[in-house]
Amino acid sequence: MTKRAAVFVSGSGTNLEALLKRQEAGDLEAQIVTVISDRPDAFGLTRARDHGISSHYVQAKGRDKKDYESEVLDILRRAEVELIILAGYMRFVGPTLLAAYPNAIINIHPAYLPEFPGAHGILDAWNAGVKETGVTVHYVDEGVDTGPVILQERVPVPESGGLEALEAAVHAKEYDLFWRAVNQAVHDQD
Repeated sequence: MTKRAAVFVSGSGTNLEALLKRQEAGDLEAQIVTVISDRPDAFGLTRARDHGISSHYVQAKGRDKKDYESEVLDILRRAEVELIILAGYMRFVGPTLLAAYPNAIINIHPAYLPEFPGAHGILDAWNAGVKETGVTVHYVDEGVDTGPVILQERVPVPESGGLEALEAAVHAKEYDLFWRAVNQAVHDQD
């Protein structure tokens, strides 16, 4: 059964774009019905509009988290959203959304968790000098990148090309892994 989904973005929305292409190809078992951003200039909002998906900027900066998340929750309820997908959303999810969507919020992280949690997974892996890193899609809980893993795969650190080559390799793995993890999350909810 298809689940109605919202995608949260804070930036360019490349993972959103990859998911929307999978949706249009009939591969995605979730139906993205709305996109929400905490930044008015996030290009992900433009990507959503370009695909005919409703998009919303909700101001978070300078607001109480509960007030912000309550406004977001109103949008989600009006859109009858069943699953939240965090795709480059750079805010911690608080108690209001966690309570409303238990085990129904997923996040993509550019590292093989529990290795390199936090906002700079690729750079942290690069600076650590590891031979491989990865990509993880997990359920969101109260911690930082600590929720149960849905899918994860390793990514070898390229021998040449530096940090830029590593970023490209991790992003390529994200585009391949994310849609499959969304489908798994849909099945987990059935």
